[in-house]
Amino acid sequence: MKFGFLSFCLVLLLLPACQNGQRISIVRTEDSISKNLLQGIWLDDESENIQFRIKGDTVYYPDASYTPLYFKVINDTLILYGTDESTSYKIDQQSDVSFWFHSLSDEVIKLHKSESVLDSLTFESDGSGNRPVYDQVAKKDSVIMYGGRRYRGYVYINPSKMKVTKSSYTETGMSVENIYYDNIIHICVYEGRKCLYAKDFTKKDFGGLVPADFLAQSILSDMDFVKVDATGFGYQATLCIPEEASCYSIDITISHGENLSLKNSVYP
Repeated sequence: MKFGFLSFCLVLLLLPACQNGQRISIVRTEDSISKNLLQGIWLDDESENIQFRIKGDTVYYPDASYTPLYFKVINDTLILYGTDESTSYKIDQQSDVSFWFHSLSDEVIKLHKSESVLDSLTFESDGSGNRPVYDQVAKKDSVIMYGGRRYRGYVYINPSKMKVTKSSYTETGMSVENIYYDNIIHICVYEGRKCLYAKDFTKKDFGGLVPADFLAQSILSDMDFVKVDATGFGYQATLCIPEEASCYSIDITISHGENLSLKNSVYP
């Protein structure tokens, strides 16, 4: 059987690189020269707005709510590393004073390096990007009469150290992350001084009713004591993505035998 020239070349491409019978792994090395050129504060050519600051191997944003991101430059590509994924941007042109790259929408973003020492004042905050939705325990209580009896439902919204990462993009298409703290919500129902039910809830308790991608970026933001009837005691939990209108409401029913059931809220 005879191989043509193209077939022979294809075979060579498919064969692993070897030396002395050992496989050689090809390692993509970081471009240290390009990385050094990126050090500094970068402004948009058209608007003159500050886009980001690069210091060492970290990208900082002028909006302190965005957490700093680790980055690399490999094969003419800027790679930003978020909590769960990385985002790549093709570099079109680069010098010590200019930086052009392709955004995620395939638009060429043209930046130039700042020459003003005052621009550094924009980055005086620590840039932690961490923001609690509640910074202290919030307490709510409601009184509901049923069957001639008086029931009191309590809600305690407790800030926690459980981080929730919300991914978004700047106006130039740069990947950014906000980090928030989730809540643990304690509920309890009393009849007089007698505690009939008590439980701590986290957003994981609602995993079967909320899409996984939504749950990952949401927080357990609120809870309300809404009813008492023949089926039991009713609460309604709210899970929201911070600073967005996207929310899920979950009905919680605690039977008089203390059995718990959950379902998505249905509105008329």
